[in-house]
Amino acid sequence: MVERIVVTGGAGMLGSTLIDRLLGDGRQVHCVDLRAPRTEHENLTHTVSDVRDAVTMKRVTADADVVVHCAAALPSYPADMIRSVIVGGTEAVLTAAEANAVPRVVHISSTAVYGLPKVVPTPEEYPREPVDTYSAAKAEAEEVAERFRGREMCVPVLRPKTFLGPGRMGLFAMLFEWAEEGRNFPVLGRGDVRIQMFDVDDLVDAVVTAMDAPAATADDTFNLGATSFGTIREDFQAVLDAAGHGKRVRSMPAKPALAALSLLQRSGLSPVYGRLLHKLLDDSFVSTEKARDVLGFRPKHSNQDAILRTFAWWREHRRTTAALPAGARPAKKGEGVTSVEPWRQGALSLAKVLF
Repeated sequence: MVERIVVTGGAGMLGSTLIDRLLGDGRQVHCVDLRAPRTEHENLTHTVSDVRDAVTMKRVTADADVVVHCAAALPSYPADMIRSVIVGGTEAVLTAAEANAVPRVVHISSTAVYGLPKVVPTPEEYPREPVDTYSAAKAEAEEVAERFRGREMCVPVLRPKTFLGPGRMGLFAMLFEWAEEGRNFPVLGRGDVRIQMFDVDDLVDAVVTAMDAPAATADDTFNLGATSFGTIREDFQAVLDAAGHGKRVRSMPAKPALAALSLLQRSGLSPVYGRLLHKLLDDSFVSTEKARDVLGFRPKHSNQDAILRTFAWWREHRRTTAALPAGARPAKKGEGVTSVEPWRQGALSLAKVLF
């Protein structure tokens, strides 16, 4: 029997990449999102809905073999919406799945739950210490998932680092745009901190692994990230080199730059949020041995593979509307903003003249 997989957030970058993989594997997929999926396939159906809609979620999960819960809100959303979508959405999805006796729900969390950890590599046992609205919501959503895990349902919780790949925009669009225009690019301090990332294709592989692994193995929490990564200066310089203008990563005094960016953020003039700013000042990487040893999962891509693949895709699509993936479009009112769209640079765009 062909499995029926429900993917929430299926029109986003991760969800759409996962759906393409599942369809290629011959599975039946049902997408739930505020937007229709950008893929058409005989084995793909969809429901345009908010994941917080408990009635709809109960209906769409009625015949599911697995639910993959990718839907979330970005850190740039209003604080009340972040918690409502992330925590309330997780509650609604898992409640519906339990009512329909769905045997497995794969919950996509984030290493943001650790906040700004003092231990690197950070293991899964490190306490959840959220430092902002987004990381607090992700941590609370994990608590919801763990509550359901204690019943009859298998609930793998995956904590990926920031993932990249064709279709990923957000703040990376700023790096790509500046590189393509032949500008140098700034980093805080020397840029010698090691920031682990993750390729979206590897994340999809991990999701499929968690879907298919025996319940006794998969019913746990796993960090995910590249196992090959260098410094942020090296990764950003790789993009500048690929752009071909001979430009360089330039250091900025960390404390004054941090103070200025924090002020711009509080004023609503910059999309760079506080946790990201502080994360760029220290090493940030997690232990991935558990995923390797328990699930047998090993990523194929390095940090530079992921960021250069994303840049190559961006260059190919930058002349289309907002550099969105083929078939995608900007958000309409009520649809929300996803990571397939570039964040507005705000006052940071004025800094171009200095680089």
